Amino acid sequence: METGIGVVKNGWAAPLSRLGGWLLDQLYPPVCLACDTPVATADALCPACFRKLRPITAPLCPVLGLPFEASFGPEVRSAEAIADPPPFDRARSAVVYNEVARALVGKLKYGDRPELARLCARLMAQAGHELWGEDAVLVPVPLHRTRQLSRRYNQSTELARALSRLTGVPVDPLLVMRRKKTRQQVGLSGDARRRNVSGAFAAHPQALRRLAGRRAILVDDVITTGSTVKAVTRALKSAGAAGVDVISFARVVSGSMDSLY
Repeated sequence: METGIGVVKNGWAAPLSRLGGWLLDQLYPPVCLACDTPVATADALCPACFRKLRPITAPLCPVLGLPFEASFGPEVRSAEAIADPPPFDRARSAVVYNEVARALVGKLKYGDRPELARLCARLMAQAGHELWGEDAVLVPVPLHRTRQLSRRYNQSTELARALSRLTGVPVDPLLVMRRKKTRQQVGLSGDARRRNVSGAFAAHPQALRRLAGRRAILVDDVITTGSTVKAVTRALKSAGAAGVDVISFARVVSGSMDSLY
């Protein structure tokens, strides 16, 4: 027998929820996450911005995830991966770092807009489909505590949590710590970036026990030269991690922009 409360709960919850959503849309109409143009639904891009995104799909380098213009076979690596083999196993990124990707990352990182992680994570979940599994754990690239306090949150942790909800892969946000405050990487050369993050990260003292044989998947917003994720990978491997992969929302691809992030 259904009670009156049950009837209200089951019969009116959905309409009330839709009404609440409609009222919010009237007060705060949804806008494009990149350019603020009005859109039909929240957490979305307008058609113009969506068309400008450049997804990174096969064919690509099996190690660095850099896109190839033509297919050369599943085992063929990019020149970058051959010249400077990374310490991690695989890296994948959702989109090329271009004008729209930069706007999204900027708002997520500096604009106090953690909800943008939901859109980014949806694209990342597709790009990293071969990385997900029960043998993995998501590890956000950490911020220094003073920088995280000033920003209120770590954008990589927001991305990791959104990815976890989509993929079922658990998150360990404390597996790696940033033990020294580094300069912003923006505008630094490749060599300067490497020096900047050298020795900046340390794995948790119980990292090997916390991993329990699982692969670590590092989560970051943008990969530029890869200096940061390489430094975090080395910290994890020095603590005994057997496998490390990387997933990011955007990736700087040579020739895709006039300036690096």
